[in-house]
Amino acid sequence: MPASAEPIGPLLRRWRRLRGLSQLDLAIGAEVSARHISFVETGRTVPSGAMVLRLAEYLHIPLRERNRLLVAAGHAPLYRERPPDDPDSGRVRDALERILRAHEPYPAVAVDGRWNVLAANAAFGGLAEGVDPELLRPPVNMMRLGFHPGGLAPRIRNLAQVRAHLLPRLARQALHTGDPQLHALHEELLRYGRDVHPPPPDPADIALPIRIGHRGSELHFINTVTTFGAAFDIALSEVAVETYLPADEATARYFLAAQL
Repeated sequence: MPASAEPIGPLLRRWRRLRGLSQLDLAIGAEVSARHISFVETGRTVPSGAMVLRLAEYLHIPLRERNRLLVAAGHAPLYRERPPDDPDSGRVRDALERILRAHEPYPAVAVDGRWNVLAANAAFGGLAEGVDPELLRPPVNMMRLGFHPGGLAPRIRNLAQVRAHLLPRLARQALHTGDPQLHALHEELLRYGRDVHPPPPDPADIALPIRIGHRGSELHFINTVTTFGAAFDIALSEVAVETYLPADEATARYFLAAQL
C-alpha cells in the first residue's frame, strides 16, 4: 500500500470534525488525554498503531481509511485489500453467489460500498425487466436503478416512502465515510425527485416495505440488508446483500408459481 500523502494529524482532525467532536470529546470517548489528541493532531506526537486503531474505532472510521491512518502514522496497514485476480477474491464472489441463490425464488442483490451491483440472482434480473438499458451497463448502481426515471421508480407504488427511507440513509453513509462519490450520488438522486412531506413510517412495518408493479401484478416486498460486520477484508466489509422478501401471500405465490 503506498504511503499516505498526508500526515496523521490532519487526517485525524478531519475525521474528528466530521463526527462533530471536540478534542475533549474524542479524548473522553477513547479514554486518552486531551493533550495526547492535541499533540497527535499538531504533529508533536506520532501515535502507536494500537492508539490509531483505538481512535479509529471510537470514530467509526471505515476499514479502508483506518489503513490510511496507520500508514500516515508510519505503521503497516492492518486490513487486507485483495486485488481482483487474488484467488480469495474468487472465493468471496462464489460465497456471495451462493447466498444470492439461497434467496431464490425471491430477488436478492449484492452491492459494494458505493451501491454498485457485484452480483444478483435470477429473480432480481427478472424484476429489472423494462428499465432503460443504459442503467444496466456495468457498473450498475442500485440506487440509481431504483430512483432514476428510466429505472424502477415509475413502477414503485410507494416511491415517496422508499425515498424517505433510502435517501437519508445514503446521506448518512456519505457523511460517515467521507466518500465524495457517495455525496455526488446523493445529489444526483435528489434531482430525480424529493418529497417535502414524506409519509411517516408505519409502526406495523418490521422493515422497509416496497410495492412494485410487475407484469400486471403489484408485488409487495420487505427489504432487508445483510452486512459482514466481522470482516477484516476491506472489500468484504463494504459489501451488503439486499434481499426482497414477500410481504404478503400473493407475492409469495407469484414467485413460487414463476419457479415452476
